[in-house]
Amino acid sequence: MKPFRRKFPFIIVMILLAITVVTTVVMLLWNALLPSLFHFPAITWPQALGLLILSKLLFGGFRGGGGPRQQWKNKMKQRWMNMQPEEREKFMQEWNRRCGGRGPWKQTNPFGPEGPFSAEKDTPAESAS
Repeated sequence: MKPFRRKFPFIIVMILLAITVVTTVVMLLWNALLPSLFHFPAITWPQALGLLILSKLLFGGFRGGGGPRQQWKNKMKQRWMNMQPEEREKFMQEWNRRCGGRGPWKQTNPFGPEGPFSAEKDTPAESAS
């Protein structure tokens, strides 16, 4: 417990410093670009902080570890990897039934033969062998 107590003030200072730097960058970018491009008014430092907080609330930014979207993607990737070829085909047919038939997605397998979570295409080392 003692090492954490020694690090705690340092962590707080670093968090406050990061907030200050990011807020200042947002303010400087806003004031450099938006008044001249779109005739918006210049903003103050507290307004820039408010913009950051508002963007956090609206868009869910500043996530560590990817957040719920990344967790869902990892879960679906794991499911896909555990499916048998017949199950994959059934999944793709259902995917097309629900989402297909519009625009360029109208095909048997919109993700290609490997599926939505395939690794990189053939690398030169794999193609040569």
